[in-house]
Amino acid sequence: MASSRSVHVCSACGHETPRWAGQCPGCGEWNTLVEELRARPAASGRATGPRASGAVKPVALGSVAAEEHRRLSTGIGELDNVLGGGLVPGSLVLIGGSPGVGKSTLVTMALANLVAAGHRTLYVSAEESAAQIRLRAQRLTTGDPLAIPVIAETDLQAVLATLESERPEVCVVDSVQTLNSAELTSAAGSVAQVREVASEIMRVAKANRIAVLLVGHVTKEGALAGPRVLEHLVDCVLQFEGERERTYRTVRAIKNRFGSTNEAGVFEMRDDGLVEVLDASARFVAEATRAPGSVVLCAMEGTRPLLVEVQALVSPSELEPPRRVVAGIDRNRLALVLAVLGRHVGIGLGVSDVFVNVVGGVRIDEPGADLAVALAVASAAKGVALASGPSQPLACFGEVGLTGELRTVAHADRRLAEAAKFGLGSAIEPARYPTLREAVKAALQPDRLAGRPTLKSA
Repeated sequence: MASSRSVHVCSACGHETPRWAGQCPGCGEWNTLVEELRARPAASGRATGPRASGAVKPVALGSVAAEEHRRLSTGIGELDNVLGGGLVPGSLVLIGGSPGVGKSTLVTMALANLVAAGHRTLYVSAEESAAQIRLRAQRLTTGDPLAIPVIAETDLQAVLATLESERPEVCVVDSVQTLNSAELTSAAGSVAQVREVASEIMRVAKANRIAVLLVGHVTKEGALAGPRVLEHLVDCVLQFEGERERTYRTVRAIKNRFGSTNEAGVFEMRDDGLVEVLDASARFVAEATRAPGSVVLCAMEGTRPLLVEVQALVSPSELEPPRRVVAGIDRNRLALVLAVLGRHVGIGLGVSDVFVNVVGGVRIDEPGADLAVALAVASAAKGVALASGPSQPLACFGEVGLTGELRTVAHADRRLAEAAKFGLGSAIEPARYPTLREAVKAALQPDRLAGRPTLKSA
């Protein structure tokens, strides 16, 4: 029987009922009833709400005291950079990522560094036992991982009581979808449970100025699981991306109330934990194959230039329609590029399978990758290797328009400087080639690039 403190509310019409039902009695919609806690009555017994409250006098922004946030460094430079300089006391940071990508390893390393620096920490595990956490922590070589205080608990009230008594400076909750409140009858991970858990943890964290790292699950589409309100409640949302079979991981901020969302950090997964990759371009360029279908993309990860290899494979198809398989880029962008190649460049691939991969497990979401995809596919289709010199792979960047033009992208000078830093010579870019047809023609004829002046390193 449902608790008297909860009620089921239809998300479509707002109808309330004390019990759950498959169909809403009010509007007839199916599976729209969500359990919620009843509003708690005021202590005085008087009515609450906007009409019962007195008027509030507005205050000019110039009269508001702006508090300086003293940030806590996690000891992981790439993570601190994405956070905007470190953790802010009293803030909630939600870290999402696919299973096995390294979320728990990352937060354990952060706590280990904070413990070594003399800060009070707490690890709340609702998925693993304390023994399992020790097995993962003892392989880490950073900070003091075995000194991290840990509790293995799934009951929300017990966790809140522990936070009130221990008063840590930083707390990790792994994960928010596995905690449950006894005041709700729904299962852990449901919309009502996740919303109640996040709200209560936020209340205690703000009151005691505890920086909380919430580890979150993701759906099969890669989005954060749970209600959308979860992302609105927290102060920062970090997306931890990467494939378990690959060594490279990327963390980027989707939302950040205390910093920029234009930063990204790159890590490499090793046996002893995650290692910061301070110069990822050097590794990707060194591994470039310099074969037909390969090109180096001058991408931007936040405000940092990054050189990555884009590979393409074109082969006759035995299927109808032919396959379009991508890894590391948006499949819809590939469809756009293939349409422009066929219409404006004369490279039709309607009866061919096309495979495109960003090497290293890196995901590129910016439109500046369009030109790299186009050149890699054209190179694979023609069987011609792209190079700007005898042993130099070709670098490029630019957005492809629907009318066949190349559009400029942000930070062109920084992209060119990064290419020149690794001796990639002349780069194919919108400033030199206004249309995709001209860019493809120049790339497939290396002698046309040989006369171009080599870029000077910045």
